[in-house]
Amino acid sequence: MSHPYAVREAVEPGDRQACFAVRKEVFVAEQGVPEDLEYDAYDAGAVHVLAAGEDGSALGTGRLLHGEAAAAKTGGDTSVGSLGRLAVTRRARGLGVGAALVRGIEEAARARGLTAVDLHAQTHALGFYERLGYVAYGPEFPDAGMPHRAMRRAL
Repeated sequence: MSHPYAVREAVEPGDRQACFAVRKEVFVAEQGVPEDLEYDAYDAGAVHVLAAGEDGSALGTGRLLHGEAAAAKTGGDTSVGSLGRLAVTRRARGLGVGAALVRGIEEAARARGLTAVDLHAQTHALGFYERLGYVAYGPEFPDAGMPHRAMRRAL
C-alpha cells in the first residue's frame, strides 16, 4: 500500500505550525528533548520544509539554516547550509519521507546558491545519512544529551 506525500518549503499559512507540531511529537514527546531547547532563535530565519500526505496531514519536517545563521555550525563557511531538526512522525516512518525531506532541503540550499550541506546526526542515524551521500567528520559530541557527529555533502 502506498502513502503518497509531497515535500515543499513551508510557506503556506499554517505550514510552520505543522512543522513545529511534528518536531514536538518526535523530539519533545518521543525523545525527551526539553521544549525550550527544541525551538530556538534560528527558527525565525530558517527555511522549513514539510512533508504532507494527500489529506494534508504533516508527516515530517526539517530545516535549513543559511548565511550567518549556518556559519556558527559549519565552521564559518557561509557557502555551506546547515540541515537540522529532521523529524518524521512514527506513522510515516519507512515510507522514504526522511530521504525526501533531505533532498528537499538540498534543493532549497541549491536554490540559495549554497555549495554543500552540513548536519549534526544522532549517531544511530549515521547510516541513513551515509546512504544519502553524507560523510562524517570530526569527533562524536553530545547534543541535548545524545551522541552526534558532524556530516557534510557537497551539492
